[in-house]
Amino acid sequence: MPTKNITNEIITSFLDQLYYIENEQLKDLRDFAEKNHVPVILKDTEGLLAAVMKLKKPANVLEIGTAVGYSACFFADCCGCRVTTIESDEESYISAVNNIRELGFSDKITVIKGDAAEVLKDLNGSFDMVFIDAAKSHYKEFWDLALPMCTDEALIICDNVLMKGMTASDSFDTKGRYKTSIRRMREFIAYIKSLDYADTVVLPVGDGVSISIIYKEDRPDE
Repeated sequence: MPTKNITNEIITSFLDQLYYIENEQLKDLRDFAEKNHVPVILKDTEGLLAAVMKLKKPANVLEIGTAVGYSACFFADCCGCRVTTIESDEESYISAVNNIRELGFSDKITVIKGDAAEVLKDLNGSFDMVFIDAAKSHYKEFWDLALPMCTDEALIICDNVLMKGMTASDSFDTKGRYKTSIRRMREFIAYIKSLDYADTVVLPVGDGVSISIIYKEDRPDE
């Protein structure tokens, strides 16, 4: 029977032992989230994002899917960037605002409550990096709406694109519950891989991460 881990438990356990974060408040927030089964970016995903952000040095980041605010705080802490993040769930929004305040990032992070598709239609901004980590079946919609706000050579990073292996094989969806989400994610990955204005790689890190470099001069809106 296929494992839900897209690598295996031995490798994940080894990598988790290598995990280190200097900010103790962020570490406490991660510990709280993990103990209470609140989804936050996985540790190896965080390591990859840290390396990418330190190379890219984004000044402004757009996040779609705030949850409890962990990743937004991590982004701000990692490279001092400003973060605009969108969350639709009322309880998560309140929790995120409180966590961001307690960690001292209120001056760096703006949390917008609302449906991301609707918020993005009216949002004005210029972003060097977009992080998509929300409803998996809507990734293409989020991508298309965020694209006009991307600077030249901006990064669009999408988390959980392998969906516990289900994107790669239907055998991971043992009860057939996620057929629509699987189909849409496969279509989304095929879409972003086909674009002339983006260079995209999909990596088996965490639950699957896609990283795309956006070339402004080749974009259809230019």
